[in-house]
Amino acid sequence: MTGAEAIALTQRYQMGNYSRFPVTFVRGEGSWLYDDLGKPYLDFLGGIAVAILGHAHPAVTRAITEQAGRLVHVSNLFHVPVQARLGERLSVATTGGKVFFCNSGTEANEAAIKLARRWAFDHHGEGRHGIVVLEGSFHGRTYGGLSATAQPKFHQGFEPMLPGFATVPLGDIDALDEALTDRVCAFFVEPIQGESGVRMHPPGYLKEAETLCRGKGVLLVADEIQTGMGRTGSFLASERFDIVPDVVTLAKGIANGLPLGAVVARDEVAAVFVPGTHGSTFGGNPVCCAAALAVMDVLESAGFYDAVVRKGERLLEGLSEIAARRTDIRIVRGVGLMVGAEMACETKPIAAKCLDAGLVVNAATENILRFLPPLTVTEGEIDRALEILSAVLPAEGWKS
Repeated sequence: MTGAEAIALTQRYQMGNYSRFPVTFVRGEGSWLYDDLGKPYLDFLGGIAVAILGHAHPAVTRAITEQAGRLVHVSNLFHVPVQARLGERLSVATTGGKVFFCNSGTEANEAAIKLARRWAFDHHGEGRHGIVVLEGSFHGRTYGGLSATAQPKFHQGFEPMLPGFATVPLGDIDALDEALTDRVCAFFVEPIQGESGVRMHPPGYLKEAETLCRGKGVLLVADEIQTGMGRTGSFLASERFDIVPDVVTLAKGIANGLPLGAVVARDEVAAVFVPGTHGSTFGGNPVCCAAALAVMDVLESAGFYDAVVRKGERLLEGLSEIAARRTDIRIVRGVGLMVGAEMACETKPIAAKCLDAGLVVNAATENILRFLPPLTVTEGEIDRALEILSAVLPAEGWKS
């Protein structure tokens, strides 16, 4: 099938809820994608932070193949050895608590919403069901996740949202203090806001928020769907900001492209999920769990996180050097290999030009370019990406 044929079939038979570039990728290897004509593209989007180890990683491919040859699916009415091993690994790497498996980030957040409300009901009785979120947050597109997403553009045409969610400004600790009343069960927070354009919290904010939650008996829920799995140079971004959440949600890169999500909660909170309270037919699928175990092995190998930090600094410094020579890049920000460049112009045309030149990047918002390369990206590939970006930026933006 040619690329043109694939595009025609997509347009004929699939709903039009995605703005797709007219490119058909058919193969990937490491940090590179190849279209149907064989043209190479340096992938600095990674399926939106999903291809955490790059494309066709040998260890992940081997794990998938071996598990698919043994068992593809079995109901969660039974014990699944590969799922059991992954649960242990995720517990040790996060809160030390217990794990619930699902299939995606939004499902993980849905489960966390239910978990928080059930915990409050069991410990405090009725009426303590409120959830506080931050302006600019993104927690998914199902109704619970969407209601927790404080971006009106995602709500348009789908109102009313679910009740019980309150929004406070990013970085305003006094507003958070006021919002955490005795009617609130949880505060949901992304350690770095990804879909809003790699927005950072003010220094110390997350630690102060943790202290407030502890003092008021409110669960701190860290949405690490985009920031977790080593993206910032530690397994969780929460570690980089010295906080210990009560509940963590994970997905995206957890299985390097296979559909898997997870909620990890400390034992006391996890205990409120008893038989009948929640479930997922495909959650913890053996093939997905096998892929995730292979991912964990790579992430936990000697020196891996140090390399992510080093490569992230190279990307951040390289973008900052470009920004210093231009008038249209306001700021470059990020941690590890999660970086955004805020510009004084629209970034969709720039992302399109990068694609034409063989670099896949993302216009996260109207004026933010987002860079989410695989954690296995090489320093040479980072330099090449910077060269491509520098070449396609508008000529009028260079300082004279």
